[in-house]
Amino acid sequence: MKYEILEDGTNVLLREPTKEDQKSSLDFFLKLPVEDRRYLRMDVTRPGFVERRLVQSESGEVYRLWAFVGDEIAADGSLEFSADQWGGHLGEIRVIVGREYQRRGFGTLLIQQLFRVAEERKLEKIVMNMLAPQKSMRAVCEKLGFRVDAVLPDYLKDQDGKTQSLVIMTCTLDQWFHEMKDFYQEKNWDG
Repeated sequence: MKYEILEDGTNVLLREPTKEDQKSSLDFFLKLPVEDRRYLRMDVTRPGFVERRLVQSESGEVYRLWAFVGDEIAADGSLEFSADQWGGHLGEIRVIVGREYQRRGFGTLLIQQLFRVAEERKLEKIVMNMLAPQKSMRAVCEKLGFRVDAVLPDYLKDQDGKTQSLVIMTCTLDQWFHEMKDFYQEKNWDG
């Protein structure tokens, strides 16, 4: 459990979920507008989805971190670990920020924390996959040192069944720490 204060003064509690958080997690996903859920990998409103995510966290195959404002989940982040030998040095980050908390620093805060976990796990490179319409997420990633490695045209289907291009972005941990140093210096924050 960790407390942070965002640039706008919002107090944020960061913590890992537990089984007791199933209802809070489902409430978070149900509260997301349809247009925000459209580009997620899975229909997050399906029964069993939240429970499966919490089981993955407990098993260690995924590290999950939530940002709370009061008793409400404001953002959900995860770092997925590759189980195969080829990708043992890779992790994939996913972040979902509630509509009313977007563009306030929640996504950046979760990504920073997930990179710290990646460093502890001795990962070397982080991957973020997104669909082409997710332009704001792409902009955040670029500010944090990610670069586009590939765009696969018309590769996946969104929740509406519409074909979308997959954008694959990566960042090495070394590059990320360099970019974050520059990021904090630009804002005149202590780093």
